[in-house]
Amino acid sequence: MSGVHPFRVLRAKPLWIANGVITGVLALLFTVFYVGANIDPVDHMKNLPVGLVNADKGAAVGGEQVNLGARITESIKKSTASGGKVDWKVMDEKEMKEELGEGKLYGALVVPAEFTSATTALTGTATTGAPTRPALTVLTNQSAGSVGSGLARTATTQAAESASLQVGKELTAQSGPGQAELPIAARLLLADPAAITVKDGHPLDAHSGLGLTAFYYALVLVVCGMLSANVISGQVDHALGYTHNDMGPLRLHRPLIRATRVQALAISSTLMAGLSLLMGSLVMLGAVGLMGMHAAHLPLLWLFSVCAIAVTGIGALTLLAVFGTPGMLVVTLVFIGMAVPTANATTPIQALPGFYRFLAEFEPLRQITGGIRSILYYDAQADAGLTRGWVMMAVGLVAAALFGFGVTSWYDRKGLHRIPAETKPEKVAAPA
Repeated sequence: MSGVHPFRVLRAKPLWIANGVITGVLALLFTVFYVGANIDPVDHMKNLPVGLVNADKGAAVGGEQVNLGARITESIKKSTASGGKVDWKVMDEKEMKEELGEGKLYGALVVPAEFTSATTALTGTATTGAPTRPALTVLTNQSAGSVGSGLARTATTQAAESASLQVGKELTAQSGPGQAELPIAARLLLADPAAITVKDGHPLDAHSGLGLTAFYYALVLVVCGMLSANVISGQVDHALGYTHNDMGPLRLHRPLIRATRVQALAISSTLMAGLSLLMGSLVMLGAVGLMGMHAAHLPLLWLFSVCAIAVTGIGALTLLAVFGTPGMLVVTLVFIGMAVPTANATTPIQALPGFYRFLAEFEPLRQITGGIRSILYYDAQADAGLTRGWVMMAVGLVAAALFGFGVTSWYDRKGLHRIPAETKPEKVAAPA
């Protein structure tokens, strides 16, 4: 036995340097991914999709057919005031409702049917009675994400206010000398005629977390897959006799069963696939059955949950098999560090810096969140993110299998076997 005191290892510079580099890089990366992605969503916002609907029927004014709604929508569409931050999509009411119901719009601005007739009537307001203001409707969409919906609401409200002032200038110019005969309240109203009405464009059930249950449910699936991969990898190594298993003060060890790296990954992946049935069922039971989360299409939700855990878990097992002990850090960065800010949940992709938008194209949490959101909020419509979720999970599974089994097979061919040092035969001294 060595007489060196265990605490003397704290004097070893390599121990401090290695751990300092690893933990320092991890802290820096998490800060960059989390804070950097959300530090200024308004400044980074680009092409946030917002609907622009003109339902105005117009009215005859002075023998001419006038449609103020058409003027407003055309003016907003051509305006450069948003600086490319908002992608105004001109559409009819039916298209707008469909795209709000698929999460493709973060909000909408609607000019109602009687806008022109109600607005032009203000120029003939009598000296008695309260004038009636026409309204422009701002629609929000919390189901697409509360931050994105808030950004869209701000943009549409500002556009509606600017449009009201522009219409007011035109009305004031048209009223001419007769404006002096109007009461003060009517003249003020004429200068800024439109009221702004805010409504929910795609109402959600009360137990939908203001549009965030899909994100948190998806996050639970990813965390279950990631953490269970760590557990399964360790338990399989213990079952094969490659590692000890500490249970409190007890250290358990099994006889060595020689297995190639490919065989160990195959065993772990099979175990993950089987246990995903259990975990997916319990996640849905806890969220819907115990906590009362609103959910429809329960069989589909269960199937998607099981597959999401399985694919995430097998992906994590692949990284653990390829990178070994540092693999858990890689897993944490891929499935949590880079995934949460790019999930298109708390902050819309259109409000992220370019690098994060690139990550969002393949980060697993974004794809899983889109699929869950479609099931929970959009009646499981394929175009609302469900098809993308299934396709990207299939792509991820194939990529993980090719990468994992390809690299571990190369390890095996190179003779990089996982044989503990204590199992190697010891040299025996020859008899004198």
